[in-house]
Amino acid sequence: MKQLSQEMLAKLVKKRRLEMGMTQEMVSEQTEINRLMIGRIERQEYIPSIPQLEKLAQVLNFDISDLFEDHTKPTVYTAFRGSNLTSQEQDGVDHLFEMMLAVKKQIMLRRAMHHEK
Repeated sequence: MKQLSQEMLAKLVKKRRLEMGMTQEMVSEQTEINRLMIGRIERQEYIPSIPQLEKLAQVLNFDISDLFEDHTKPTVYTAFRGSNLTSQEQDGVDHLFEMMLAVKKQIMLRRAMHHEK
């Protein structure tokens, strides 16, 4: 899922404003967003409404789609070829087995406490 990056918005608004030689007051006048809100946007303290964001993009000449980050993490599969694992891969496998054993112990303890089979 893509999400609006408040950090990217803050940096972009300030960068474009300064590149264009504008003060926060000037941006405020052209966007009809309170000057204090412009400052808060630049400090990552405020996320503008959609109409405000559109007006900022128009006045400061940036593309809103550039402000979105993809927060979906791809699934990564590792195929082990033979027994030639690097030490880092072997450490990862060992850690995985330790975690699986810990989960198995927790399940066994829970079952014992609740008299389950």
